[in-house]
Amino acid sequence: TALILDRLVNTHFFDTEHAGDALLWQHLFWFFGHPEVYIIFIPATGFVSSILVPFTRTRLLSYLPMVLALIGTAFVAFGVWVHHMFATGLPQLGQSYFTASSLLIVIPTGVQMFIWIGTLWRGRIEFTTAMLFVLGFVTTFVIGGVTGVILAAVPLDLQVHDTFFVVAHLHYVLIGGSVFPLMGAVYYWYPKMTGKLLDERLGKASFLFVLVGFHLTFFPQHILGLHGMPRRMWTYDFASGWGMLNFVSTIGAFVLGAGFVLTLINVLTSRRIAGDDPWNADGLEWTTSSPPPRYNFAYLPTVRDQYAKWTAEPDQAVVTGLRTDRPEMLVTHVIAAEPDHRVELPGPAISPLLMALATAVTFIPGIFTPWAFLVGPVLVALAAIKWFWPKPPHREEMFMENPP
Repeated sequence: TALILDRLVNTHFFDTEHAGDALLWQHLFWFFGHPEVYIIFIPATGFVSSILVPFTRTRLLSYLPMVLALIGTAFVAFGVWVHHMFATGLPQLGQSYFTASSLLIVIPTGVQMFIWIGTLWRGRIEFTTAMLFVLGFVTTFVIGGVTGVILAAVPLDLQVHDTFFVVAHLHYVLIGGSVFPLMGAVYYWYPKMTGKLLDERLGKASFLFVLVGFHLTFFPQHILGLHGMPRRMWTYDFASGWGMLNFVSTIGAFVLGAGFVLTLINVLTSRRIAGDDPWNADGLEWTTSSPPPRYNFAYLPTVRDQYAKWTAEPDQAVVTGLRTDRPEMLVTHVIAAEPDHRVELPGPAISPLLMALATAVTFIPGIFTPWAFLVGPVLVALAAIKWFWPKPPHREEMFMENPP
């Protein structure tokens, strides 16, 4: 918004010629940008914990510290953004604080890592494609975390700031920390979503290409950064000696891309029927058919702990009285979890997409022209009216209100 105002109505938030502050842009960007990395990472850790359990045939080594570590990561993530700005001449006391906070965030992540390793240690590992991607995540993300600790130290950060070392670190954390778990999640939950089982041989080939291609692409960039190659550089002198490592990195990028193509081929060619639970997993979603019916469960199951399928008893109570012709959910009291009322969940709708497009039409062109703020709100209002317009009652409800 500040940038839009600078461009359209001549405010001076970032205009240094009129007492504006260019560093304000960096602060605002990184205050968003660094927590955003953890916003991507935290759901991925949920993927990892969910995939580890069925393929080690054991429970997580410790559940409560895992949850507390997630909360700690989310909390500390909002206090580390300035480690991207050590080269801007900030006061040393501020640099010291953000060095300490950047090192502090290693602690909850380390707790999670030790819980995952301990779960692997005591379990019986089944090397499915999903599990291989989790193992690839563990090794790759640890390397990214170590280079993150390096960048948290001011003297070392000043040495490698805006070099390919930072590019390598970023991709080790983001791809290692989110794409590897996401690929594992695709192979794990694809049978539940579609009822089809992905081919394991093709999946393991995809994992091998992705793992080797990733490290071929980005590990040499650490060395390039230490040798002084700046980031965002499209050409360089032959005498710099950077050519061979860049060549290796380019080959790795093609190998990495081939790995993702193999997964795409796997998805397009999968024909094998999966069954309701091909993994003998612990989660509640594996107790219904694949793909799930619109109502999820004909009889809503009750849950005793987070390993609902493994710990369920044959005579365990179920909730009855919910409809199966439309998605209904039982709402309970907050304290005692006793049944209170039923609520119908929203079904497929185009209105959220229309609202998103209307919002985009408002703000993206609004960077360049004020007319967007006249047209955009009208589109947003129309999308909102469509979204919240009263829905007609169901046929049977009309019959009850107006019997013949």
